[in-house]
Amino acid sequence: MQRERGGAQAEGRISYPDPVIRICCFLLCVPPAFAQTAAPFEVEEATISQVHEAMKAGRLTCRALVDLYLQRIEAYDKNGPAINAIVLVNPDVREQAGELDRRFQASGFTGPLHCVPMIVKDNFETAGLRTSNGALVFAKYVPEKDAFQVAAVKAAGALVLAKSNMAEWAFSPYETVSSILPGYTKNPYALDRVTAGSSGGTAAAIAASFGLVGLGSDTGNSIRGPSSHQALAGIRSTMGLTSRAGVFPLSTLADIAGPMARTVEDAEKVFQVIVGADPNDPATAAARDHLPQDYSRSLDRDGLRGATIGVLRQAYEREPPDGEIAQIFLAAVEELKRAGATIVDPANVEGLEAIHLDRGAGPCQGFKYDMNHFLAARGDRVPVKTLAEIIRSQGFHPSVERRLERAEQGPENGPDSAACKAEMTYRGQVREAVNRTMDKLKLDAFVYPTWSNVPRLIGDLNTPAGDNSQFFSPTTGFPAINVPMGFSRGGTLPAGMTILGRAWSEPLLIRLAYAYEQATHHRHAPPSTPPLR
Repeated sequence: MQRERGGAQAEGRISYPDPVIRICCFLLCVPPAFAQTAAPFEVEEATISQVHEAMKAGRLTCRALVDLYLQRIEAYDKNGPAINAIVLVNPDVREQAGELDRRFQASGFTGPLHCVPMIVKDNFETAGLRTSNGALVFAKYVPEKDAFQVAAVKAAGALVLAKSNMAEWAFSPYETVSSILPGYTKNPYALDRVTAGSSGGTAAAIAASFGLVGLGSDTGNSIRGPSSHQALAGIRSTMGLTSRAGVFPLSTLADIAGPMARTVEDAEKVFQVIVGADPNDPATAAARDHLPQDYSRSLDRDGLRGATIGVLRQAYEREPPDGEIAQIFLAAVEELKRAGATIVDPANVEGLEAIHLDRGAGPCQGFKYDMNHFLAARGDRVPVKTLAEIIRSQGFHPSVERRLERAEQGPENGPDSAACKAEMTYRGQVREAVNRTMDKLKLDAFVYPTWSNVPRLIGDLNTPAGDNSQFFSPTTGFPAINVPMGFSRGGTLPAGMTILGRAWSEPLLIRLAYAYEQATHHRHAPPSTPPLR
């Protein structure tokens, strides 16, 4: 077995032996009683609860679970359909799984995420594993410390199984392509379609069952959009409820990091672990007033009964949506009604036009400011110290060069600048307008299609995009959850619905999303990555 850390592109992958030898090795590694009595564990579409039940029953070990996921990555990520979602496999993950097995035999589960093999977006710093942010300039950057959320899931018993491809610098909401990995990441539901961005690698990997759950980041779209395109549940939290420390920034005014999973319950289990105040992210100071919370209490199948939900047409009718997506969303609204919700349609936020017209000029902080400060805090551990040095290095995909140059040419405008003061006023006015509307209409939440159009063909930048996520949640800092609402084009292309609420309303939003998921069960596995036999 080849073991490497760091390096560019293909470095850091594990080379596996012949499949027959691999299966034999797996059988020799498990206890005789397990090998003789256990039925094969079906890893495809498996949930955390199913994994833990199998472990308690003695039917599954952590080492065996990790091997099942590694086999799927080997068979489907660079081979077969070539999903191209994984940039690096943790070379120590099998040994780490073995240690978890030893601890389980001694004292039971090590935490609520015991032996949960996770796919982590490559902008999260991971101790001892390369973190590139999708860019060749960081191809040899191996952090000494985990990002806050990575440390949190590890402390809860999870394993970093692999790092996933991303839209370089998290720039693109439309596609997943970078300079650290050749080629595009493909949508496992239709291999000629995009994953959305920028957490498309995490989304594709979780949809294809390369891991149990994943971590992504979302500045304007990138948890919710890829979750919509890959039939996943994705949670973007209230600003300040989850730490961004150790995640490469795009814009700290709107950056959020959080879970992506095949079920709302699994997303909730990860979310429970990663929330909390962190001195390395001052925005999280506000979380102290809203914790602790037991989010598992929100997993109520009848959670839509008595809820009042508004259809936020402003979010998706700026341009006409794809006709089939519109029909799927209207059907989803009817499903909400049947599950017990009262629908207010339309439920538009009043006064937004006047607020837009009064917005101050000039960027506030932004990519240049945030990236320069992020790199400066890491000193000699990173190969470049500023955005200007990044540009001089040419260690990035040619398609992003102009955007990098524009960012460098613009002002930094720190938090005390006039531009930032005007931006804070603007964002406060939008929050007040949203809250007034919810008060007036007595709403628990808004809903709208996460995307107005189907996933684009790879390489197509002309077809209307349909991203509806860039404004309401990022501007207000309010939470939003994507949940699958059906499939278009003959049941082949996933479509998602966003549920948006007030600040700190995650318990309510999880309850609404879970109840809708359980009433509909729209998700199904992608056809390109079937079970291995």
